Amino acid sequence: MYGLLGRKLSHSLSPEIHSYFGGYGYELFCREPDDIDGLFADSGVTAFNVTIPYKIEAFGRCDILSETAWEIGSVNTIVKKDGKIYGYNTDLYGFEAMVKRAGADFAGKKILILGSGGASRTVSVYCKRAGAAKAVIISRSGENNYGNLCLHRDADIIVNTTPVGMYPENGSSPVDLGLFTRLGFVFDLIYNPFRTKLLLDAGRLGIPSSNGLYMLAAQGFRSSELFTGKELDASLIDRAYEGLRKRMLNIILTGMPGCGKSTAGKELAELTGREFADTDAEIEKAAGRTIPEIFESEGESGFRDAESKAVARISKKTGLIIATGGGAVLREENRDSLRQNGIIIYLRRSVDELSGEGRPLSSSREKIQKLYEERRAVYESFADYTVDVSEDIGTTAKRILECVSL
Repeated sequence: MYGLLGRKLSHSLSPEIHSYFGGYGYELFCREPDDIDGLFADSGVTAFNVTIPYKIEAFGRCDILSETAWEIGSVNTIVKKDGKIYGYNTDLYGFEAMVKRAGADFAGKKILILGSGGASRTVSVYCKRAGAAKAVIISRSGENNYGNLCLHRDADIIVNTTPVGMYPENGSSPVDLGLFTRLGFVFDLIYNPFRTKLLLDAGRLGIPSSNGLYMLAAQGFRSSELFTGKELDASLIDRAYEGLRKRMLNIILTGMPGCGKSTAGKELAELTGREFADTDAEIEKAAGRTIPEIFESEGESGFRDAESKAVARISKKTGLIIATGGGAVLREENRDSLRQNGIIIYLRRSVDELSGEGRPLSSSREKIQKLYEERRAVYESFADYTVDVSEDIGTTAKRILECVSL
């Protein structure tokens, strides 16, 4: 039996990751600090991964340590054999795979590592092996800290190893990327959300970036090889990554009021088995009033504020089909919320076919035309894909699925 040792594991992707690499059982071993010794002694558990906060504890319980585990000072993979406990660290393997996939070169570069924990040590070791000119660790109170980042404006690559911006505290960034003058790449080891604020900011500035999901898949792949003693096909890393990415990302439907977002969303949910969410329905549920009633009492501004809260709340979730209100994408904060975990689909429909019934801002043909002219450029620029709406909703749903390759 294999598995993962940690303290809080309810959101762990490890069982799913290991399902791509072998036909073995993989369990989650949630343990308090005073209850981990039994797992090391349990003969029924032949190997397991280790996550926070037990990587240092595992290091001290091993009879034999790999060179990488020694260098990093922590263990994330335990294998029991020949009556001994062997300790390995596959995080370095995962980070190297992530960097290579991204096409980044650390040689001769100045690297800014945000955070001073265990993951920071892994990145530091990689920088040394990759020939980085300088690796600077930024901590909250060390010599190099968030108060004197101006000393490192010339950083070539930033790697975030902190939990800042990680679910459920989405929307925060450890640094302002605008401070740096020659950034060539940004890495964030966080993978939930899929795009942290740090990565969204990098995208706005045209800086290539990568999240930590590929690293997670790659370190799991190497752990599986250690578990089983078998060499695996490295293409399985890509397969696991793509499977996880598709499952995690939301399908976001945008477009004009009355274009059929909710109808298409429900059809997609039926076809894919995913949960369906409608931002307008969420707003009404939270307010206990209909949208026309909210407009009447609080005006458009009040409605937009309520909409932003609903969008932020729903977009933290993963694997959903989400239909947005027609104006939801007009605010940048909403676009960021939707983009963090989303594939954006613009449902395009002829203005003549749009219905304004029950819609405060599009109650007449003239208003609909005006809204379309104001919003079309936003819909088009924000979307990953544009899908023309068919009279047959099944056809529309199939067109969407072809775009997102689910």
